[in-house]
Amino acid sequence: MKERISQTEKRSRHSWYLYDFGNSAYAAIVLLAVYSAYFKNVVVGGAEGTRLWGISVGVAAVLVAVMSPVFGTIADFTKSKKKLLFIFTMISVVFTALLFFVGEGDIFIGMLFFILAEIGYRAAQVFYDSLLSDVSTPESVGAVSGNGWAFGMIGGIVALILVLVPIQLIGNQMIPYAFLITAVMYLGASVPTFMWVKEKSEPEPIPEGKNITVIAFERLAYTFRSVKQHKEFIKYAISFLVYNDGIMMLMDFAAIIGATLFGMGQAQLIIFVIIIHLSGAFGALLFGKIADRKSSKESVLLALAILIVSVACLFFVKNLIGFFIVGAFAGFSLSGVQAVSRSMVTQLAPKANVAEFHGFLSVAGRTSTFVGPFVFSTVSFRMHNWYANRGVDPVLAEQYGLLWAVGSIIAFLVAGSLLLLMVRRITNKSSI
Repeated sequence: MKERISQTEKRSRHSWYLYDFGNSAYAAIVLLAVYSAYFKNVVVGGAEGTRLWGISVGVAAVLVAVMSPVFGTIADFTKSKKKLLFIFTMISVVFTALLFFVGEGDIFIGMLFFILAEIGYRAAQVFYDSLLSDVSTPESVGAVSGNGWAFGMIGGIVALILVLVPIQLIGNQMIPYAFLITAVMYLGASVPTFMWVKEKSEPEPIPEGKNITVIAFERLAYTFRSVKQHKEFIKYAISFLVYNDGIMMLMDFAAIIGATLFGMGQAQLIIFVIIIHLSGAFGALLFGKIADRKSSKESVLLALAILIVSVACLFFVKNLIGFFIVGAFAGFSLSGVQAVSRSMVTQLAPKANVAEFHGFLSVAGRTSTFVGPFVFSTVSFRMHNWYANRGVDPVLAEQYGLLWAVGSIIAFLVAGSLLLLMVRRITNKSSI
């Protein structure tokens, strides 16, 4: 039966979608298509660029992992999810714009500005995801999450086209302007969320003699002590930590993989990421519907299976067309995993603690964005040196090292899938 919602609820939901439209511009330009390759090849250069990129992603991940649970608890207690979303969004927007000033050899500010932009982006995502329960119902949570992710893919495509055209017409000297375009898109698309999305929960009164920071740590301590009451969430968080390692590795190094293995230039990388976003939009919609009709668990497992096969194909693909096809399937399944993962958290979390549980999941996720890139960059760098020390051509040595790192992505995805099998099947008609 078709869901009936009021015009106010519809506007709130569409405003929530628009935020995904804007922050996906950041993911597409900074993480996937432009800045990662620009940092590796221009700011630093060579295998050292891959290593320092992994360190940058990891530092941001650790800092967000430490902050997310505390801020998530504060957001639940004070009804301030939107306020914290605004603060971290602005941090990301400002430092994304400042990437404009990063040039060849500017390694320190290149890392610093990216780390701060990434902290803002990842922390804001926690509060954005936690608003999912405010714009959906238990029966529609999977579809709403999938729709938001699909809308985000469209935002990424728009950003990539806006960047591709001037680069094609004028040249790579236009690359720094890509970060200004991204910042403007991110800020503009987030405004409707701040204006029209309403938090449904009411703030709790602060007891006399206490402040919100003390209360946040007390509630976190209580949640840790009562962890046995949330076994399914903990099992899911562990599985998510592992398979999200593989996902973050793939996202953070996609441009580097394309440039190193297939010699893709900046324009080709942008076209490749546009393909990923197009297929990703369909994947988010499809797997969101599967989550509502079957279960989130089954939807994620199916998407992970497709993703594993897609990544494994990188060992056999020898030309650019084949890489584009692999990318299309990877984007289709990857978006499905990510869209349904956040709706699964909403289903597993107690209604009064949604932001807090998204914060805890962020600990797992942000730990993943530290461990995954660290493993990838370390394996790639060490194996590159191993081949180079044995007289292998430097270009081939870097490619062979990267393929070993691709193998580590598959290992994390498979392990995470096996752990997910242990999580109870949750549907919109059942509860934990």
